[in-house]
Formats: sequence, structure tokens, C-alpha cells
Amino acid sequence: MTLLLIALLPWCVALVASRLRSGEIAFWLAFACCVTLVATLGAIAPGVWAGGAMRISAEWLPGLGAAATLRLDALAWLFAMLVAAIGALVMLYARYYLAGDRQLPRFFALMCGFMGAMLGVVLAGDLILLALCWELTSVASFLLIAFNAPERGALRGARAALTVTGLGGVALIAAVLMLGRAAGSFDLAEVLASGAAVRADPRYPWILACFLIAVFSKSAQFPFQFWLARAMAAPTPVSAYLHSATLVKAGIFLLLRFYPVLAGSEAWFFTVSAVGAVTLLLGGVAAVFQHDLKGLLAYSTVSHLGLITLLIGFSADTAIVAAVFHVINHATFKASLFMAAGIVDHECGTRDLRKVNGLWRFMPLTGSLAIVAAAAMAGVPLLNGFLSKEMFFDESLALEGHDPIALLAPLAALVAGAAGVAYSSRFVHDVFFNGEPVGLTRTPHEPPLWMAVPVGILVAICLLVGLMPEPVVGVALAAAARAALGGALPAYSLAVWHGFNLPLAMSTFALVAGVAVYAAHGRGRRLHRRPTPVAIGYEAFECLLLALARCGQTLTRQLRGDHMRLQMAALALVAVVAAGVPLLLGPVAVTLPAISAGAVSGGEIIWLVGAVFALGAVSGKVRPVTVLLFLGAVGLSVSMAFAALSAPDLALTQLFVEVATVLLLMLALERMPVEPLRQRSLGAHIRYIALALAGGGGCGWLAWEAMQRKPTTISDFHLLHAVDGAGGTNAVNVIIVDFRGFDTLGEVTVLAAAALIVWSFLARERSGAITRFRGSFMLPLAVRVLMPSAALVAVHLYLRGHNLPGGGFVAGLLLAIGLVLEALALGSWRSPHAKPVRWLAGGLGLALATSGASLAFGFPFLTSTFGHPVLPLLGELPLASAAAFDLGVLAVVVGATLMLILAFAFGREERSG
Repeated sequence: MTLLLIALLPWCVALVASRLRSGEIAFWLAFACCVTLVATLGAIAPGVWAGGAMRISAEWLPGLGAAATLRLDALAWLFAMLVAAIGALVMLYARYYLAGDRQLPRFFALMCGFMGAMLGVVLAGDLILLALCWELTSVASFLLIAFNAPERGALRGARAALTVTGLGGVALIAAVLMLGRAAGSFDLAEVLASGAAVRADPRYPWILACFLIAVFSKSAQFPFQFWLARAMAAPTPVSAYLHSATLVKAGIFLLLRFYPVLAGSEAWFFTVSAVGAVTLLLGGVAAVFQHDLKGLLAYSTVSHLGLITLLIGFSADTAIVAAVFHVINHATFKASLFMAAGIVDHECGTRDLRKVNGLWRFMPLTGSLAIVAAAAMAGVPLLNGFLSKEMFFDESLALEGHDPIALLAPLAALVAGAAGVAYSSRFVHDVFFNGEPVGLTRTPHEPPLWMAVPVGILVAICLLVGLMPEPVVGVALAAAARAALGGALPAYSLAVWHGFNLPLAMSTFALVAGVAVYAAHGRGRRLHRRPTPVAIGYEAFECLLLALARCGQTLTRQLRGDHMRLQMAALALVAVVAAGVPLLLGPVAVTLPAISAGAVSGGEIIWLVGAVFALGAVSGKVRPVTVLLFLGAVGLSVSMAFAALSAPDLALTQLFVEVATVLLLMLALERMPVEPLRQRSLGAHIRYIALALAGGGGCGWLAWEAMQRKPTTISDFHLLHAVDGAGGTNAVNVIIVDFRGFDTLGEVTVLAAAALIVWSFLARERSGAITRFRGSFMLPLAVRVLMPSAALVAVHLYLRGHNLPGGGFVAGLLLAIGLVLEALALGSWRSPHAKPVRWLAGGLGLALATSGASLAFGFPFLTSTFGHPVLPLLGELPLASAAAFDLGVLAVVVGATLMLILAFAFGREERSG
């Protein structure tokens, strides 16, 4: 239950906060959530530090070998504590930073949602669950970065972050699938124990490549570093949280988590080390020249993330200890610096380093805290950053077996260390000294006391760790490093003083050189005259997006809505090419159909009639309404053929789908431009005829070949177990809502998404409501008579569906058609029963709740049950839990059908009312 509390509490708070109107209540909920998580993690710390791993698991997707598993060891505990503890401080800080903002409930809801996604990544004990939560962090961070959407650059920064990290998520999914196959399991514990097998697998290079792309994109490593600076358009509390201890640390967590599995190869060493070194140097140098205070901190974050990545790439046990230690230290001093920068921005109205000068006499408390935090970032002795940076210098000197790397690593460490001192010096000197403020719109002053308290707490931690590292973080660091290594700890020391040695000399040189570099530029005045370096890689990213947009515009112009013939020709051409390539690449045996004389069945006659109607539909000399009538006749003939072939469920479904389709197409015709038929050349006719023959002939041949195959059938299994396994005699419905319920859940989700997309797209249209039906009194009268009957028949079809032809899908279509006619008869989108959004939300919620209810009883996801309880007056009544799932399907079908059809019938003005 403890792991469930940690994993689910943020999501529950996010859900509640999103419905609140009071920002104050939302804050206290979010803050209490973080404090509860910190207290819970603190209570279980001794057992976790002792080497134990908490675990809870429930079957989720047994067919894929995936389970909903949560696992907490010392490494996961450390990252979870950073997420929760810094989250609590950021919530308190945001309470004052965003005071008066009407969107505070939404902000705290998004923050808690992101916290839940991040905790999901940290606690995931299954690779599939890990990939899912990884994607959730990308989506949640996009919403947070775009929180100030009206501000210039917010949406662009959010788009860049989502695009880069989203593509990394796709790479992680590929890596997870290959890694699970190579390890023989998707369970994290088994994967961590399969390092030798994974590295020996021929897919290891591909696994490593996809894995590193995911990690580098999330943690802003070269060449993906550009998105982090653009994400500074987010509110400062978001930057302090995402870019110190959470989002960018997710990639670092994965590097440490899978270190026992993927590390130990030359590919790991050279790739991870090289990328880390380039990122370390690039971020450090770029940070020196930034004019935006948050931009400086963003590139310094890039540099420090490169430092941690470089340490992990060294593949030494002591380097892993140093990496974990710097994760802790960087989270504390960087979160405090972001908050201090936010205070400057909040109280001065700008964070431009060319304007915010000489603030010490206005803000001495903020200045004191910021100076200590910046000194920790620079690696000044007696602060936490000095200890981990000195360990980094020591590791750069300890490389063996790689002569060029062994020579270059200490040099790169010195350059990066000097750059760190230079940009830290600029942060301190330019903001709090360096003359007087320039062009400020308000008089600087200290922030509210409780707004500075989180900064003070983090700065105090920097001091305590710097002065007493072993008592403060020694046990947690040792336990987390042991979990990351997957074995025994190496010998290391957290002593403040190690004597006069080479790492100390390197630290001293970096401090002196960094101050000298900054002083050589006239104490920042020359830096102010230098243009800010471009975010390397961002231009390439923008050019790629622009090229894709232009390509899309070109295709849209060529295949716009009034070029139906061209669209169909393009589809047919793609199909012909896709089917023709295999024919050209390999031998294909063509089996000609055997023609024999015999009696013609009724089903065959119906198919022939349908073919005749189809020919009438494609005739070019009939009106569009006539074409719709022909198409409806084709659908009716298909439905009759299904009935003749003993498929009543398919016949009912096809019949109602045809009615809904004809309604949809008739309404769509109202929006199509009326243009005279254009005379086409003989060559165009020949091209279209050739494509039609190739497409139709190819489809016919594929259908024939498919019918000649005799695949292994599973119908006998479903027919045999429909009653004893699902409690229903209608095998079709049993398959849909029970045996293949997961497929159905995915299908109704896609259906709902498609309906929402169409609804949103057509909301841009300016046309008003269709008024053709408003002048008729017959339609409203007929609807009032028929609507109750349609509802009763729909209920009847739903209730009998588990044992007789019917079910939620058919019943939903019938009910939706009735509701559509009611809305058209009233001439308004606001029909008393046509509430498509409510139908969709209720249906999806019910389907998901029914699917997940079995987990509470220890059964796999979507497990159903059935029984025959004896009720008073009713007697024995067959009941199945799948009926609730089927009711959700019914509601989604009703909502999607209403949304699709009525979106065409009514304009934006009607639907917004």
C-alpha cells in the first residue's frame, strides 16, 4: 500500500485540484501531497537503505509478459525524495510567485500530474510501464512549459521540448521492446540481472542506440541541448522544478538504472563519454555569454548534466558514486538559483543581465542566498558542489587504457570547471553589483519572507553537505550508488579535506582561471556588448519543422477537399505500388479460380445486386444525392448478404452503420462547393481507368488469394468457451467485450479521439446551423413518436447482446441515429439528450473503470466474471461484468456518432452555445 500511495497520491490531488476554483485550496492540497510523500519516503528509508527493495505487482498485459509493477530500491528512493522534497519547496515558492493568478488551480494540478508521471518513471518495475510514464512526463512538461501560452516564446519552447522528448520516447519504446526480448522478460529486476545476456545479444547495438537517443533527448545532451534554453519561457517555478530535479534528471536516472545492463562495452564508453564531454563544454561556454538570467542557468544546467553523463560514461565504480553525488548537489543549488532568479524577475520586472545590476543594496537577503548557491555551483570549498566536482577531477585523472581520452579528459574538466566559475561569477557580479540598475519598471525590493524560505532551505543544505557530507548524505549516497552499480561499493571518501593533491590543484586552477576569464572581459561590460550565441541546433530544428510544414502545405494544395478524384487516384496509386513491389521482388504463384457450374445461392445473387448498385454509384452522370442512394443500396445488399450467410450481428451492425453513413454524407454535401463538371482530356481518362483497373483487379486478386489460404482457426475455441468462460451464448459479443476486450478498449478510444478531432476541426467553420428541417412539422412529430421506440429497441438489443444478436455497438448506433434525428428536428445542437462530450467521457470512464476493477481483486486487467443470481420476482438472472464494459462501448458509440454527424449539421456558433 505504501508504494501505491506514493504512485497514486499526486494523480488524485491533480484530479481534485483541477476542479477547484480557489488557488489557495489547490496550493494547500499540492503542498500537503508533497509533504506526505516526503514523510512516507522518510519512514521507509531505513529498510531501503539496508538493501531491501519494496515491490508490488499486478497482472496487466499477460499476453505481452507485462505487469503493473512498482519497485522501490535505494536509487529509486533517492530520486523520489528529490522529486517530492524539491516539489514541496517549489509549491511553496509558486504560491507567492504566482499570487493572484486565476490559473493557480490549473497550475498546481499540472505540477502534481507531472510529479505523478515522474514518480511513475522512478518507481516503474516493468519496462512497458516505464515507457508509458516516460511519455507522460513529456506531455505533462509540455503543458507546464506552455502554461503562459499568450507570452511570446512559451508555445515555441513547449513545442520544441515536446517534439524532442517525444521523439526520444519513441526511441525508448523501441529500446524497451528489444531489451525485453533480449533479456527474456519485461520485469525490471530480471532485466537488471541479465546484463551479460543483453550485451551478448546481436541486437545490443540497436538497443544501446535507441536507449541513448531517449536519454540524451530527455536530459538535453548534445545534439538535443537546444530545447532546454527554449523551455525557459515557462514560469520560474516550473523551470526550478523541471530543470533541477525532475524532467532533465529522468535521463540521468535511466543511465544509472540500466548501468548494470548496458554499460561495460566500448560503444557505451565512447558514446556516453563523448556526448557528455561535448555537452559539458558547450553548455559551459554558452552560459557565459547569456544575457537572460534564466538562460544562463539553463546552459549551466546543460553543462552539469553533461558532467554527470561524462562520469557515467567513464564506467568506473567510483565515477558512478561521484555521478550520484552530483545529482544530489546539482538539484539543491540549481533549484535555489532558479528561485533566486525568479525573485529578481518578480521584483524587478525583468531578468536581463544588462539591466538588473547593483541589486545588493535593495535585496541583501536574496543576494546572500544567491551568492552561496552560485558559489556551490562554481565549486567553492566548504560547499557541496566543491566535493562532487573534486571527485569529478579525480575521476578524469584516473582513466586507464584509453590514451587519447586519458589525456583529453583532465583538460576538458579544467576548461569546464573554469567556465563554471566564470558564469557563476557573472551571475553574482552582474546581478548584485556592477553599478546601478538600468531601465527597471519598478523599484527592486525583497520578496515576501515565505517566498525566500525555500531558497534558504536549499542553501542551508548546500552548506551542511559541504561541511558535513558523511553525516548528512553519506548513508543515502552509499545505498543509491550500490543500487546503481548492482554490486559492492568501491572504496571512496566524503571527507572535506584530502590533503594537497592534484584534484585540489585542479579545483584551485579552475577557480582562479574562471575569475580571470570573467575579469578579462571588463567585469562583464564586454559581455554585455556581445551578441548572445544562438542555441546551437535550434535553427536546424526550426528549419526541419518549416520544411515539414511546407511539404504539408504543398500536399494540401494538391490534395485539397474539392479534388476528390485526385485524392482517390493517389490512394489507388499507393495501394498498387505497395502491392506491386513484392510481386517484382520475388516469385509469386498465381492460383486461378476454378469455374464450375452449379446452383446459384441467394447470397451470391445479393452480392451481384450490390455490385450493380456499386457500378451505378461510380457513374459520372448522376447527381450526388443519387450516388448516396446507390451507396446506401450497396450497404443494404451487404447487410442482406451477411444475414444470408448466417451472420446476424454483422448484418445488424452493417445496417445501422449504413444509415449513419448516409446521414453523415448527406450533411457533408451541404459543405462541399458546387462546381460544374470539368471536361477532362482523353489522357486523364486513360490514366484514371488504368489506376481503377489496377486497384480493383489487385484487390480482387488479393481477396481471392486470401480465400484460398486455410489458416489455423480459433473460432472453435471461442465457440467452445463462450458459455463456460464468459457466460454468454453469442460468441461474437463475447469476443468483443470479453475475449478481445483489450482490442475493443483501444478501438473505442481511437473512435473517441477521431470524433474529437473532427469536431475540433469543424469548429473553425463559420457556417451557421442547417435550417432546412426547421420549416417542417412532420419531422419533429415523427421523431417524438419514434424516439421512445428507438430507445426501447436499443435497450432491448443491448440487454440481449450477450446471448442473442445485438450488443452495445449495435444498440449505440441505433440510439445515436435517433438522437441525431431529434437534434435535426429541433434544429439545434442543444438537444436535451444529444450531449456528445458527456456520452464520450462517460463511456470511456465506464469502460476504463470496468477494465481496471479486476486489479483491485488481484486479477489481470480486463478480467470479467459472471453468475446466475436468484432475485425476488425475477428468479434466476444471468449477469456478467462484461455488460458494464459493453455499456461503456454503447456510450462511446453514441457520443462519437453524435459528434461526427452533428459537427457537420451545425456551425460553430450553434455548438458553442
